[in-house]
Amino acid sequence: MGNKLPITKSGDTRQQILDTAKDIILGKGFSAAGLNEILSTAGVPKGSFYHYFKSKEQFGDALLADYFDDYLQMLERMLKDDGSTNSSRLLKFFQFWLDSQSSDVTTDKCLVVKLSAEVTDLSEAMRSTLKNGTDRVVACLTNCVEQGIRTAEFPANLDAKTVTTEIYYMWIGATLLTKVSRTRAALECAMNATKTRLGLD
Repeated sequence: MGNKLPITKSGDTRQQILDTAKDIILGKGFSAAGLNEILSTAGVPKGSFYHYFKSKEQFGDALLADYFDDYLQMLERMLKDDGSTNSSRLLKFFQFWLDSQSSDVTTDKCLVVKLSAEVTDLSEAMRSTLKNGTDRVVACLTNCVEQGIRTAEFPANLDAKTVTTEIYYMWIGATLLTKVSRTRAALECAMNATKTRLGLD
């Protein structure tokens, strides 16, 4: 792990620090992840960190913003109209969520679930970024549900924003319980409840 990693994404040092830190923090949490470990793993000198980030809190805020940018790009790709139904694309996303969050691969885990309880009391900036990011995810999912209502795939009497918010909160809770039980049961329950709520069962 001490070898310099290849430059990632846009090829800049700031992005390399963020990409490396995300994997470490998903395993250890924010407070337990030391800057020395992150920078050593990234192959970046300590001075470079403070060139890009004034503090660990600012770095954590940037990490969350970067995570949500990547997550929303992935989500938009999965929900983009490809000729299939809105319902099939939506369920494909939730199946991806179920499979990734019940796997043993740490780097696939949800940073929202990992950090929410830890950082919201420590940093108002990070709490705000988490809130903004989750709102963006809900908005993207809501758009897909709205399209499904218009095409009669979902019941016409559904309030898209309300039902999507309920479903998202349910999946976040199920993901947290999956960490506790180390089984797929909570996420499978969330999948079944999602289908019922959307009138797909």
